[in-house]
Amino acid sequence: MSLRNRELMNLVVVGILTALGFASVYIARQSVVSTASLSYAGFFFALYLAAHLVCRLTVPAADPYLLPMAALLTAIGVTEIYRLNPTDAFRQGLWIVVAVGALSVTLALLRTDYRRLESYKYLFGLGAIGLLMLPALPVIGESVNGARLWVHVGSLQFQPGELAKIALIVFLAGYLREKREVLAQGRLKDFGPLLLIWGGAMLVLVETNDLGSALLYFGIFLAMLYVATGRVLYVGIGVALFLAGSAVVYTYVGHVRDRVTIWLHPWTSHPVPCALSGKPALRQDCASYQLVKSLYSLAHGNWFGTGLGKGTFETTSGHPLIPYLNTDFIYSALAQELGLVGVAALLLVYMLFVTRGMKIALLADDGFSKLLAAGLTFSFALQTFIIVGGILRIIPLTGITLPFVSYGGSSVVANFILLGGLLLVSNGGTVDRS
Repeated sequence: MSLRNRELMNLVVVGILTALGFASVYIARQSVVSTASLSYAGFFFALYLAAHLVCRLTVPAADPYLLPMAALLTAIGVTEIYRLNPTDAFRQGLWIVVAVGALSVTLALLRTDYRRLESYKYLFGLGAIGLLMLPALPVIGESVNGARLWVHVGSLQFQPGELAKIALIVFLAGYLREKREVLAQGRLKDFGPLLLIWGGAMLVLVETNDLGSALLYFGIFLAMLYVATGRVLYVGIGVALFLAGSAVVYTYVGHVRDRVTIWLHPWTSHPVPCALSGKPALRQDCASYQLVKSLYSLAHGNWFGTGLGKGTFETTSGHPLIPYLNTDFIYSALAQELGLVGVAALLLVYMLFVTRGMKIALLADDGFSKLLAAGLTFSFALQTFIIVGGILRIIPLTGITLPFVSYGGSSVVANFILLGGLLLVSNGGTVDRS
């Protein structure tokens, strides 16, 4: 069976799973059995069939599993978002159409030679800083939960940091490919442009209080530097600098100090100062309210969950139990309705996506392609870990999205561009047929 036929068969399986899942949610919400329950499944299958045809025309030798896994993750996300808020699900569906369009444009424009991106590496680096600066600008910049992540222009609201991540990876892949030998030798002058671009990005992120993205970018930087040079020493120095910087930021930035306190001590047995009300309150009723309710949601799911559409996410008066449930905390909603077994399967899909991405990087036949694929894959893996780890209290909670699943247009568009990059690299005859 050819690679593209294998991709098509996998998409058919995803379409069937989507139909079953959405029908379950629709029936649970509407209490009726109707052919309308298949509308989303039919829409998604047609959309991804179009994406498959684009792949067949532009990247016929690309990996056959990445697109079906992305389709499955987006289908899970939209199904759960519909269960929480049908209006948001409609908007997310429109953004996925835009994202598939972005994927198609990426494949069409770069199918002949995506390696020419390396020639514009400095423009990508400066572009990344420019995108990260947009939320800090007056008028268009918007602050949400203490972090300036958003740009608001008219009715359009988006996070430019999602696209900045892709641009920074392209810069790092190009620069590290060119300088990896001298960087491995430890020549300090060759670290100049690298540290300038990366340092500028980090300063902007700290200035906008987007510390979750700062952690993500720092991890990408270290991982790609290690892949390029093979020097464990650089990773050790980077980790030491990160720990030292974290201590300084913890001391002087109240937002970070609050996040760490919530992480370590989400419950209190006595009232503590509450910044939201200005009065003493139990921490679980104030600063750590979201995290604590999220943990209860995880526990309520038990092994096999309550079933799609049957979770408890609102009070008897109709108020949401967990604010921002369809964005930052959608993993908690899925854990309650799918249970430990269901979300373990979800994480397995993420692991398989990362495995295929790293395999593409290993089999790529030039340095730029290896670094590009490794950077894109690692960013995907680290972003997943940061949000899931925060919800599970492995690390402090940060406000970033779960790739392909969380509600948000800029996130899903950026992840489809990331998918396009991996498909382009794998199309160079580098992926085996096993």
